[in-house]
Amino acid sequence: MDLFNKKGKTEQDQVILSEKYYQEGVAKLQDLIAPAAIKILPQSIRLGETLAKTIFVISYPRYLHSNWFSPIINIDMPIDISMFVHPVETYDILKTLKKSATQVQSQLHIEQEKGLIRDPTLETAIQDIEELRDKLQQGTEKFFRFGLYITVYGQDEKDLEKAAKNIESILEAQLVYVKPAIFKTEQGFNSTIPLANDELNIGTNMNSAPLSTTFPFVSSSLSNDEGILYGINRHNNSLILFDRFKMENGNMVVFAKSGAGKSYTVKLEVLRSLMVGTDVIIIDPENEYKHLCDTVGGSFVKISLNSTNHLNPFDLPKIAEDEDPEDILRNNIASLLGLLHLMLGNITPEEDSILDRAVHETYAIRDITGQTDFNTLAKEAYPTMSDLYQVLRNMEGAEDLAIRLEKYTEGIFAGFLNNTTNIKVDNALVVFNIRDMEEELRPLAMYIVLQFIWNEMRTNLKKRIVLVDEAWVMMKYDDAASFLFGIAKRCRKYYTGLTTITQDVNDFLSSRYGKPIVTNSSIQLLLKQSPAAVDMIAETFYLTDQEKFLLLESNVGEGIFFAGTKHVAIKVIASYSEDQIITTDPAQMLEIEQAKREFDDEEE
Repeated sequence: MDLFNKKGKTEQDQVILSEKYYQEGVAKLQDLIAPAAIKILPQSIRLGETLAKTIFVISYPRYLHSNWFSPIINIDMPIDISMFVHPVETYDILKTLKKSATQVQSQLHIEQEKGLIRDPTLETAIQDIEELRDKLQQGTEKFFRFGLYITVYGQDEKDLEKAAKNIESILEAQLVYVKPAIFKTEQGFNSTIPLANDELNIGTNMNSAPLSTTFPFVSSSLSNDEGILYGINRHNNSLILFDRFKMENGNMVVFAKSGAGKSYTVKLEVLRSLMVGTDVIIIDPENEYKHLCDTVGGSFVKISLNSTNHLNPFDLPKIAEDEDPEDILRNNIASLLGLLHLMLGNITPEEDSILDRAVHETYAIRDITGQTDFNTLAKEAYPTMSDLYQVLRNMEGAEDLAIRLEKYTEGIFAGFLNNTTNIKVDNALVVFNIRDMEEELRPLAMYIVLQFIWNEMRTNLKKRIVLVDEAWVMMKYDDAASFLFGIAKRCRKYYTGLTTITQDVNDFLSSRYGKPIVTNSSIQLLLKQSPAAVDMIAETFYLTDQEKFLLLESNVGEGIFFAGTKHVAIKVIASYSEDQIITTDPAQMLEIEQAKREFDDEEE
């Protein structure tokens, strides 16, 4: 029996021993991440092919300002930083300070008895000690022993020394002095890896106020898990990733002087938004978005007097089950009256009342009332401007209005808005181009296109961005500005974000609807500004003097990005492929067109 137990135990020991050898031969996570070899030198430590050196702070100036450590945090080189804060009992430090105060006071008395001149160093010391004793006794300050260590890396001794000198020069410029961890390179390295071990144990006594200035995270960041890349944070080189539809509304305003990069920035946002499945509709007054539209296979709709594309302002949207047709009709008539005010010029209250009755009667002629099911109506069923013209001609007191409307029904502007709608927006990107529209008709064109887009938003609910370039054109007219503001307020309900872009800041903000549009936009982007406009910008956005200077001195594509209560300095950066699609530089555009023609010729 004993022989059997002994034999069984021996086999068990062999199994355990074999398992031990097996486990020792298995590669663990530590083996995978550990360097191939470590060599400890007097002033550095070699980790595989990389050298590391640790330096520590030994002295601070009398006063430390907030953000003093930011240049080290944001430096563009691989470093590891550790901060060790060891609390010190207030009772113990008060005893030490009392002893120090006695020594300093004694020294002052001795020098006075000898008739020596006053020593500012001793007087300052006793003043600081007494002030600190008061604060510690009152509990408004605490005392700590603070250790600050920095490990720098390099491929060779020269590279390592250069990195260390860079750190030293930045700190010494602020009267913060450091020393290298000589003959303690291993302890220094272990103190800066994320193990929370203070093996160097070299600290400086410091109370709460100066210690708080070492807090490393002083610059705002706007990096979310979702959204698109807007640019780079100029303060700390972090990415500005943001989803505008996660805010209380998805609206955005962009202010910049001509040539500051606003169209480039907005086109980059459009391109990246398309990549994540967001539809985009653009009102383009200067033909700036055609190349982008052609590249991504979008729909380019040209609106002009001679164009075959037509929009009928009398169209009504499809309605949902919870919406009242009478409210929809009333809202559309209100929009139509705003358009007629733009078309006909100065309208008296009496004429406004006549127009209201005439528009109602125009719909009634086509049997369209608040009880009609708009979802069943074809585009051809809606009245046109010619119908309104005929109603006005036959209405008492409306003769003058009919004459003023005639140029839009039978005159030179007849082809513009006196036809049935024949445009569809069934593409991810749709650009309405109004470059060839006469100057006086541009506000009308933008108004009608926006009204069409508004009806489309209500008919087909989907995630989309509506972009109005050169919005100041509409802001010059109260009725157009009011309509734009109405869309800005209500588009969130239809999962849409409105982007308004302008270079004429004064015209935009001087309108009574300008500032409300800004405040109803969760995102604001300010790029380089002209001196004439920067004061109004600063007043509207509550900018500091430093931020005003930043906007005046910014390069192309640089500015301030606001998202809710946060704002950061931004630099817009595009990849080479994106740049080729969105560039607005005429010279670059010519080069791209030339290259395209040469390629087409080679293909033929």
